[in-house]
Amino acid sequence: MNAAELEQRLLYRDGLMLVIDKPAGLPVHAGPGGGDNLERHLNWLRFGLPKAPSLAHRLDRDTSGCLVLGRHPKALRKLGKLFQDGKVDKTYWAVTRHAPAQAEGRVDAPLKKLSTKSGGWHMAIDEDGQHAVTDYRVLGTAPDGLCWIECHPRTGRTHQIRVHLASLGAPLLGDTQYGDAALEKPLVLHLQSHAITLPLYPSRAPVTVTAEPPPHMHAALQACGWVPASVPERQLDRVADGGDGQHPARP
Repeated sequence: MNAAELEQRLLYRDGLMLVIDKPAGLPVHAGPGGGDNLERHLNWLRFGLPKAPSLAHRLDRDTSGCLVLGRHPKALRKLGKLFQDGKVDKTYWAVTRHAPAQAEGRVDAPLKKLSTKSGGWHMAIDEDGQHAVTDYRVLGTAPDGLCWIECHPRTGRTHQIRVHLASLGAPLLGDTQYGDAALEKPLVLHLQSHAITLPLYPSRAPVTVTAEPPPHMHAALQACGWVPASVPERQLDRVADGGDGQHPARP
């Protein structure tokens, strides 16, 4: 990824935060095995500020879509509190192998990280785990059984949506860890951080940013009834780079 490619993924910019459309397959930070990651490229998104922006939250490597960055320490503290207090509304789109029994509902099931020497680690529903809640509703289905689901995770646990939907008998398309590995291996995970809403400024309406579904999800979504719309206008330069919210900014 180069500077131009990353800037093309910029969905929103103001004085406090950026929202980018993270591609599937790119980790947000360096892992023990090394390799490319998003953080190594963030210096390209300074836009005149002395330091690069930093991650305000995380997305899994194979999850695409809206990712929030804080532009300076004060912004990161403010964003961190919003996420910690559960004031950020996160909307995910998923395509699953099967439809859940109920067209909408809530999964309230604690999650715990389990590890084995032979199989590595995975998340599992466990009464001794951390509190985890996901609200969901079915948006459409396909004749072959595929299901388009909108999820609102009320907590932010690792692999939360993947495990919760799998527990309903609806594993994600492309999920080799919580679905049928042999069946899903050729596919990319069909999970997207579709939209995010943050009440960032007390005197203004909450900021809502939406990302277009990634190309690898288009065919399955269309089979389930999704109709592609025009790409949302990128919400750039709405607030001054100084972060005071008073003046329009320019690149």
